[in-house]
Amino acid sequence: MIRHATLVAGALALTGCASVINDVTHPIKVETKTQAGAVVVGAECKLTNDYGVVQLKSGDTAQVRRSSKDLDIVCKDPANPDAVAKAISRANGGMFGNILLGGGIGAIIDHNKGTAYSYPIWVQLVFGKSLVFDRSTEKDGVPTVGTEAPAATASK
Repeated sequence: MIRHATLVAGALALTGCASVINDVTHPIKVETKTQAGAVVVGAECKLTNDYGVVQLKSGDTAQVRRSSKDLDIVCKDPANPDAVAKAISRANGGMFGNILLGGGIGAIIDHNKGTAYSYPIWVQLVFGKSLVFDRSTEKDGVPTVGTEAPAATASK
């Protein structure tokens, strides 16, 4: 019995804390607005990170692959200039659990798999603007507030 428990504990230690707690995908709701504040539903949006591209219509929620890299978002609507954004990837609680519990191997695994990171879960892009959304400013029940991207970031 003790041998079995030791094997299970060892296997869990090697998987990484965030891998056990978090899926490899993460939900993100994307909304679009005009500069006057009117909501535009149905714009074609493309979300891109180092794991690939996810497409959705504004107003919908999609599952994106977690990554340590930021998520680039572009939404297009024929009646408006493009809405561009960057969602900042931030380490989540699973990564900190690995560090606190001494799971160095788990932290490396979770970093490489991306499960140790999260994006904001609700963003509102504005047509004609380039915004940055940072999960560190996220509040439950409301969209994450975007800030204007510096000129150098907006051109990337």
